[in-house]
Amino acid sequence: AFCGGHGSLDKSITLPPDEIFRNLENAKRFAIDIGGSLTKLAYYSTVQHKVARVRSFDHSGKDIENEPLYEISVQEEITARLHFIKFENTYIETCLDFIKDHLVNTETKVIKATGGGAYKFKDLIEKKLGLKVDKEDVMTCLIKGCNFVLRNIPHEVFAYQKDSDTEFRFQTNHPNIFPYLLVNIGSGVSIVKVETEDKFEWIGGSSIGGGTFWGLGALLTKTKKFDELLQLASKGQHTNVDMLVKDVYGGAYQTLGLSGNLIASSFGKSTTADKEFSKEDMAKSLLHMISNDIGQLACLHAKLHNLDKIYFGGFFIRGHPVTMRTITYSINFFSKGEVQALFLRHEGYLGAIGAFLKGAEQDNPNQYSWGENYAGSSGLMSTSPDVYPMQRTRSGTFDMLEMDRLERPLVNLPLLKDPSAYIPDTVDLTDDAMARKYWLTCFEEALDGVAKRAAASQPDSVDALERAEKFRQKYWNKLQTLRQQPFAYGTLTVRSLLDTREHCLNEFNFPDPYSKVKQKENGIALKCFQSVIESLDSLGWEERQFALVKGLLAGNVFDWGAKAVSDVLESEPQFGFEEAKSKLQGIGRSVVEGPPHKCALIFADNSGIDIILGVFPFVRELLSRGTEVILACNSGPALNDVTYSESLIVTERIAAMDPVIQSALREEKLLLVQTGSSSPCLDLSRLDKGLAVLVRERKTDLVIIEGMGRAIHTNYYAALKCESLKLAVIKNSWLADRLGGKIFSVIFKYEVPCK
Repeated sequence: AFCGGHGSLDKSITLPPDEIFRNLENAKRFAIDIGGSLTKLAYYSTVQHKVARVRSFDHSGKDIENEPLYEISVQEEITARLHFIKFENTYIETCLDFIKDHLVNTETKVIKATGGGAYKFKDLIEKKLGLKVDKEDVMTCLIKGCNFVLRNIPHEVFAYQKDSDTEFRFQTNHPNIFPYLLVNIGSGVSIVKVETEDKFEWIGGSSIGGGTFWGLGALLTKTKKFDELLQLASKGQHTNVDMLVKDVYGGAYQTLGLSGNLIASSFGKSTTADKEFSKEDMAKSLLHMISNDIGQLACLHAKLHNLDKIYFGGFFIRGHPVTMRTITYSINFFSKGEVQALFLRHEGYLGAIGAFLKGAEQDNPNQYSWGENYAGSSGLMSTSPDVYPMQRTRSGTFDMLEMDRLERPLVNLPLLKDPSAYIPDTVDLTDDAMARKYWLTCFEEALDGVAKRAAASQPDSVDALERAEKFRQKYWNKLQTLRQQPFAYGTLTVRSLLDTREHCLNEFNFPDPYSKVKQKENGIALKCFQSVIESLDSLGWEERQFALVKGLLAGNVFDWGAKAVSDVLESEPQFGFEEAKSKLQGIGRSVVEGPPHKCALIFADNSGIDIILGVFPFVRELLSRGTEVILACNSGPALNDVTYSESLIVTERIAAMDPVIQSALREEKLLLVQTGSSSPCLDLSRLDKGLAVLVRERKTDLVIIEGMGRAIHTNYYAALKCESLKLAVIKNSWLADRLGGKIFSVIFKYEVPCK
């Protein structure tokens, strides 16, 4: 740890510096947003990390019986990352010194700056960093930052619900984020209507804002620190100070439909009562008065401009439950529930993000898609001391957000029935306490095995065990945070738990722990492909359809992410395709032949037996019926899921054995594409743009989603414009029991959209 400018122990930075200013030596460009008490620093860096690559061997003229199917190599790759760090102004000089000492490869001579403190600290920044300070308009930066997080972070927006089991109710991002109202509550209030990326206008405001609360609060309570004033307010009872409708009329005012508990006059009792009021009660009354004023003003502007989305931010908010609650109540009251008060998980970073984007316009960062890196981000922390006591020690330190630039732009699947209503995840663990407890425990219990698998995947690395232990510790800490604050990274789901684990594995250079397992299983499955096809071809039409579906489901058993399966695969090396068929539970039978589809989109799941003996025979049958097939596989590795690069090699080998597949590839009736994802689950609102284009061009009219992660944990309730088939084997006893079945029960959900 190192101390801030005043050197007091309670103000020391409690996180290791290399975790705060990560990858600083590769920082290329900077921006800074300095407010009255908080500094937000942004920088762009290039990150060097390991990626797993597969490359087909040249097998010409060789006996390939005992050779691996393909070569696996781990290579270094350079990608782009955005870092955002928030800290108290107390530390600014110490932090600038630290940055100066670690700057190596910066490409710029300018630092973009915004916020009220940009002028105050201009000379200090220029002296310490040797960079010229270029100031940017505060509101422009806020709006650019807001647009960026709305577009790139799916679980960014939330409504605050104090009296429900879930404090933070996260919203589904609408594919079109415009128009909206942004209400920034700092010293005063600014209300801005945002219509497009570059078109916005200031439409109103008020001089009565956070500064008013702070100033009057200091006069009334002799409390001069803003956060302490809010603490007082959270303990107060405004009805001891405010005059209510029932105090005037003896009850509700029925003629006007006013509740008796409605405030008739803020501080009204202070004019008649001959007594001292508590600081807590006065602070609460003041908070209600200012929040109601802001809420009514925001509502009037929203109604005037026909808007139903209002995002609130600024110093007054900053994630404080007491301010979010009063603003929410005010908006709900004045709009009669027609307008919703919405808040942003990364509200404090908007100015810094916007300032950075202004400085990076020549690189056009908005042409890319970005994703939050859970391994390097702090997450949303409640400021309520009774929610998470540890946070009180961290609130005086640092908060981080990291965003990774994705290789390809991500867009909605064009076949989603209503993209604005689409929710990928089936169960919200933030809401479901029983499921949350089970899955967090499940991931904790699996952690040692995952760390062991990661280390074993790199036997020639001298530090693999050390890195695996660092991964284990980091992911364990993330799980403990999520136990206390399930809302930390948005809506908590099985998908987010899996993705966080993958991010942590990548953080410690374990890009594909299952690469050797997949290589071996792909090779074994290919040797069985021809005999499986011969067996299927010998059957009559109805028998073959049933066998194909049973094979598709049996293949899905081979999932190393499921403990019930990995235990079997590790203890019974001979467990294969036929054994998996015998495990299936609840297989019924009803076969009806319909007209062939024009084009089927299939989202594949696991490597090995799953894709080769389960999916490809099914693909072959569709092709034989005259249906074109788009086979979509993960862009990057996750568990033992098949990747796009692996699928190319597997398909090439199958085509060499099977004329149907060979012909389809040659005539482009079988197309292999990447999803843009590196997750065991599937978000149909964030798919590779090339895949979306192909789906439109080929007039896809059937979507098949396979596997627990893609069809059960996500997309079980996804509504599509075309026919769809969602299928999986339940490989978790707890989940099977919850669904009223047994382990290895099957899900086979065929849906036809309503006309």
